[in-house]
Amino acid sequence: MIRIGLEVLSEGGDFVFPGQRIAYLSNQASTTSGLVHGRVVLQEKYRERLTCLFSPQHGFFAEKQDNMIESGHSVDTVTGLPIYSLYGELRKPTAEMFAHFDVLLIDLVDVGTRVYTFMYTMAYCLMTAAVTGKKIVILDRPNPIGGERIEGNILKDDCTSFVGLFPLPMRHGLTMGELALLMNREYDINADLAIVPVRGLTRSMLFRDTGFPWVAPSPNMPTPECALVYPGQVIWEGTNVSEGRGTTLPFEFVGAPFWEHKKMLDYLGKTDLPGCFLRPIVFEPTSGKWARQSCYGFQIHVTNPGEFLPYRTSLALLQASILLNPQSFEYKAPPYEYEYERLPMDLIIGDKDIRMRLESGEPISSLEEGWQADLEAYDMVRQNYFLY
Repeated sequence: MIRIGLEVLSEGGDFVFPGQRIAYLSNQASTTSGLVHGRVVLQEKYRERLTCLFSPQHGFFAEKQDNMIESGHSVDTVTGLPIYSLYGELRKPTAEMFAHFDVLLIDLVDVGTRVYTFMYTMAYCLMTAAVTGKKIVILDRPNPIGGERIEGNILKDDCTSFVGLFPLPMRHGLTMGELALLMNREYDINADLAIVPVRGLTRSMLFRDTGFPWVAPSPNMPTPECALVYPGQVIWEGTNVSEGRGTTLPFEFVGAPFWEHKKMLDYLGKTDLPGCFLRPIVFEPTSGKWARQSCYGFQIHVTNPGEFLPYRTSLALLQASILLNPQSFEYKAPPYEYEYERLPMDLIIGDKDIRMRLESGEPISSLEEGWQADLEAYDMVRQNYFLY
């Protein structure tokens, strides 16, 4: 079994931080292999020098369901420490919050996808640390969908938001520690940064290969299998198609009352969709889009994770939905993640032109050819920050 950064730090003497005050950014998924939460481990190690906690989107216990559902500051009943929410009135921590510590330990479970906000909470902490002179230490964890494959277009400048601050592809292929190193240097944040790497991790490992227990980092990320499809399935957040919220398999389920299985499958036959099987289903969400209404759609079964292309698969489904249902399909209107004017779908895809080319019926293979050079350039840059 791997040893995550939290365990390496707690068991070793290399990270004592003598005389310094410690803060901890985490949520419910920030546990050891024995499912002991990191704040308990760190309070035992640092005692009164652990002075405060921070939480990302969805709340400390990952209890908040959706985007723009905020968490307030609170007090942790286990440690007695204040918890500062970084998904409330503010998403970027203030210098006043950072006055309570000298070193911030960041220990968050990422899911390998550009739009997952935890990496931008980390980036904002790096920015505030650079201004205030505080140190950031990333307690690294695996990328649950592996570190070898990358996929998708690079985010354009006019589509930046809290679901995309930097020019990354949809599937970025880095751990949080590697992302922090890349962000800090490539985007001139220049914070005082250190990484505690995962021991025993290789780039090819998916989460099930690590032997580590899965704890949901957000309420609609119940399994590592959900994370495998998420780099594509997240696009449905920008539409009136259900991404399976309100079911037992969010993001693995997708559909709408106006979809027709045969028409969709016939259209999808135009695109090579390796490593998966789209099984026709009917489901009724208990909440969210189309609550208590029958949705006709698919469960995405990943049959070969090494071949599966989540972004291609979901873009093909999106194009089919747009072109086969012109009277029923709709994009979600703003706001989305505190953006009140721009189309949510553009923020998610990260490129308006790609959205319009999808609408025109351009083959997915042609879209991929158009972004391949940028993706290869990104791949060369990311390799400079590999820890595994």
